[in-house]
Order: sequence, then C-alpha cells, then structure tokens
Amino acid sequence: MANAKNAQNNEFCYDCKKEIKSEKGKLKNGVFLVYKSGFEEYNILKCNDCYEKNPGLTDYRPCEVYSRIVGYLRPIQQWNVGKVQEYKKRKEYKTENVSTI
Repeated sequence: MANAKNAQNNEFCYDCKKEIKSEKGKLKNGVFLVYKSGFEEYNILKCNDCYEKNPGLTDYRPCEVYSRIVGYLRPIQQWNVGKVQEYKKRKEYKTENVSTI
C-alpha cells in the first residue's frame, strides 16, 4: 500500500487504486481528505465508493506495542527471538473493577 504522504501526488484512490477524475479543479468521482496526526498532515484521495465504506485513513502508520518483560517497558519489535516467543505464550486476564480504600 502506498504511503499516505506520497498519495497526495497521485490521481488514484488510496484504497482501491481506481483512477479519480477531475474537471476544472473539481473531483468528479472522489473526495480529497486531509488527516492530521500530531504535527504531520496527510493529504489523500478516495473514490466515492471507498469513502462510503470507510472514510478513515487506515494502514498509514504501524502501531508500536510496548510490554514489560525484564523490569522495564520496551517495544516488542526490539526484543530478541526468545522474548518474543515468551510474549506470544502469555495469557491475558480481565479483572473486575475493584476499588481500593
């Protein structure tokens, strides 16, 4: 999938890659979208069909997962192979809301 920052220069839908046509500066079969994340701005085009299905911008930035494995928090992408396997074997438990006095 194309990077969202680079998608602004294309005349194709960000999701399905269908050509988006414009006439006299107006889009005929799509929408121009601006998404902001912190100090960065992403300008993309989406065809009307894709925009109706999902108006949001997806797959533009990978999610970084942190966990505590050896006494401090670290991104799991930086762990060695053994620690990653240990992480995959973990079980998550949900606890009830307990108020402390």
